[in-house]
This record gives sequence, C-alpha cells and structure tokens, in this order.
Amino acid sequence: MEKSIIIIGAGIAGLSTGCYCQMNGYRTQIFEMDRARAGGLCTTWKRKGYKIDGSIEYWQGSGPEKDNFYRIWEELGAVQGRTIIRHEEWSRVEGKEGKVFIVYTDMDRLEQHMKELAPEDKIVIEEFIGAVRSFAQFRNMPPEKAPEVMGLMDGLKMMFATFPYMRLMKKWGKVSMQDFAQRFKNPFLREVFPYIFNNIPYIPMFSPLATLSQIQHKRAGFPLGGSLEVAHAVERRYLELGGEIHYKSPVVKILVENDQAVGLRLADGTEHRSDIVISAADGRTTIFDMLEGKYINDKIQGYYDNLTTIPPLIYIGLGVARSFDEPYSVFGVNYLLDEPVTIAGQEVRRLPVHIYNFDPSLAPAGKTALRVKLDSDYEYWKKLRDDPERYKAEKEQIADKVIALLDRRFPGLADQVEMRDVATPMTFERYTGNWQGSYMGWETTPETLGMRMSKTLPGLGNFYMAGQWVDPPGGTPGAAMSGRYVTQIICKKDKKKFVTSTP
Repeated sequence: MEKSIIIIGAGIAGLSTGCYCQMNGYRTQIFEMDRARAGGLCTTWKRKGYKIDGSIEYWQGSGPEKDNFYRIWEELGAVQGRTIIRHEEWSRVEGKEGKVFIVYTDMDRLEQHMKELAPEDKIVIEEFIGAVRSFAQFRNMPPEKAPEVMGLMDGLKMMFATFPYMRLMKKWGKVSMQDFAQRFKNPFLREVFPYIFNNIPYIPMFSPLATLSQIQHKRAGFPLGGSLEVAHAVERRYLELGGEIHYKSPVVKILVENDQAVGLRLADGTEHRSDIVISAADGRTTIFDMLEGKYINDKIQGYYDNLTTIPPLIYIGLGVARSFDEPYSVFGVNYLLDEPVTIAGQEVRRLPVHIYNFDPSLAPAGKTALRVKLDSDYEYWKKLRDDPERYKAEKEQIADKVIALLDRRFPGLADQVEMRDVATPMTFERYTGNWQGSYMGWETTPETLGMRMSKTLPGLGNFYMAGQWVDPPGGTPGAAMSGRYVTQIICKKDKKKFVTSTP
C-alpha cells in the first residue's frame, strides 16, 4: 500500500518534492496558504496590463548545454518547449563623467573591455577572467545524489570530482566583491566593480564568478514570460503525476503523536492525516510555530540566532509608455546618483534599474516594464505596517522618488509612467510567510557557502524539510534540487529505488 505524504507549501521546493514523491509511488497532497497561485517566491504579478517579475534573473539549468540542473528542470517539465532569452550583457555600471563599465557575458569581450578601461590592471583582470573560465568545467554541480544517500563509493567519486570545485569555492568564497575591487589600481574599476552583481557589494566573489560562467556557456538565461510561467509548468507536471493542491489552506500546526509527525491542522481548524509530513514552508515558522520549538538542538537554534538572512527588498515595478534602446541585460543599468537620497530610512547612492525590453510579453506593444530593487530593513516596515495610512503613504513617496530619479537618467520618463507598484518586505511575508520577508533565505557568506543542513529534526520521526532554509543559498534551482534530494532520502529509508521520469 502506497504511503501518504503531506507537503506544506506550493513553492518550487514543495512542487518539486511533490513531483518526485509522485514519481516514486507516494500519494501526496500539498497545502498552500495562497488563494490560488503556486510558485511561492517564483512569481510574476500583473498590474494594469504590465507584468512585474519577482524572481528569476538568470535561470540556471535552462540549457541548451545540459547539466544536472537541466536534468532536474526536464524531469519537472519546466524547460521543454520554453523560449530562453540569452543576454549579451550581464550589467552596465555607470560612474562619473559618462564612464561605463559594461560587463559582457562573453569573457573574451569582457577581458578586452576591462583592459581598455584599465590597462594598468592587466594582472588582476586576467585573474578575474581566469576564475570565471575555471568554473566552466563544472557541469555537474550539484551532485545528482543527495549526500545523505551516498554510499562509500559515491562519496569517494564525489570527493574526487568536486575537489577542484571545492578549492575554487574555498578561495573565492572568502573574498567579497568589495574586497576584490580594492585590488584594482584604476579608480573607476575600483569604484564600480562591487556593483556588477545586482547592487550587493558584500556578496562573496564565488557567486558572480560561478554565475558568469553559467551565463557565458548558455546554461542560464531568462524564460520568456517570466518566473510564474516556470512555476505553472512545474505545477502542471505535479498535477499530471496525480498530486493534489489545496489552496487557501494555511497550516498552523504539525500534528505529532509519540514523536512521529502524523499530519497537520489548518487555520480553519480542520485536520489532515498522513504517513509522512514534509515542510517546504518557511523554516522558522515550521520549527518554532508549527512544531512549537520542541524538536531542536543547539545547532538548529544557532542557525536562527546567529546566521544572517538575505536582506529583504523593496520592489518598485513600473510600466512605461516607451521603448528603450538599452542593450538586453541580465541586471540592467546601475547608475550613480547626483547626490544620495534616503529611501525607507536608508541612504541610496546608486540606483539599479532592470529594463525588461528583452521580453515583450511583460508589457503592451511599444511599452516596457521596469523594476528597481533595493535592500531594505524589515523592522522599519514592520512598524509602519501597524499604521496602514502611513504604510501606504511611504510606498507612494518611494514610487515618486524613484520615478524622479529615473527621469534624470531617462529624460521624459516621469510623464510616461502608466503603472507603479511597490512591494515591501511585508508584502513578501504576507504572500509567502518568509521570515523577515527574506526572498532567498540565508545570506551567502564564507560561513554558509557550501553549508549542509539536516532535512530532519532531532527526535521527530516521519518528518522532513525542503527548500532554501535547509539548502542554502536557496534560489529557484536550489529549491528544485532540494525537493529531489529529500525524496531520495525518503526512498532510501523505505528501501525503495529512487526513480525519475520526464514528460
């Protein structure tokens, strides 16, 4: 008789877990807090004929050069028949006096451009470009099998295959973008280099190096139609495999009997039973609210006491009645403001604007969707949210400020804005339940890079976790991988051969 499994959350991790469990003969149901939409953080929303993309900037594993992530997306039915947009530029970072650093996705072209900008930095430039090229050889990371299910020979093979990768990770995981920039003699490159990766200068160099390698070799791109189209494809695959999704079903408690998870209770008081419970929901809510903090140890407590989450964001989405001649770019234009401005209590010196002129499906013909994404402070917004009028007014003021700043860079834009939408950390928390509104879990630091977190909790049987809170650093591919891994762990415990299929 097939075992029944309840999965909490219909984000990519929950959908992936459901798909792989269905493939392996389990009977699953997903309970999702949203009213009618799967995908969680992998989403796109509509406003006045425009679409604002809330997730994917580069979709790792979208081929055509195939790797382990491609295989996962293929099994989940997400990549087949999908149009992938390839960008010639990663980003443009502007400085003073019209200087521009163009981060090309072709490394030969990027190397030439950097040497033209800063011939005195030839050695540092070659080290940077060489590092990007070094990552290109690792087509099969992450491993196909979860570390928890590997035997001795699997482990030895993985150690041998990943040793060069781990060396690169160790070397470049300890150096931030800001730190590496100080190696340049050229003042312009030293100033702008930290902002090539989505305006987050503190991120370890490992991330942009690995990602630029993926982009260069066309293993990553933007899915036409945006993130929600990817989520819809995985949702369809799950339903076709026989799974069920219950929307408008927020979970408040995981039911436990004799230290075994046996089901859950919803906010409406109804209870649902199963042989196994898997939470692909927010980690802190799962552990400390749904399970009342009863199944933790010092290590797990330490994660939530000491680790830093990715800073939450303000998303400013705009619909503009104009076309843009800007080159297609993964991250768009990052430009220096004439003088700093304060937005949501924080000083902003640079404005990163993502111009979606490469995807005509996100805006009416002849028009363009734009997005500005800024780090923000959760506590600032939490206090504001207690006063709805002040909260709404603050969002309007932010939209006004951003539009005025963009108008200076793109003259006439202010009069062409047809749609404006501001999402705050409270928006993310309300729709996805993510702790402190964090969109990608734990911050990527030397401490969390490569960290393995247990998908089970001490003392609790028949319970597992999947998603960004147990598989840092998260992201859409990591969430999909996490669902595959947790299913492998369950199959091993049940002495079943893990199998997959493609639609």
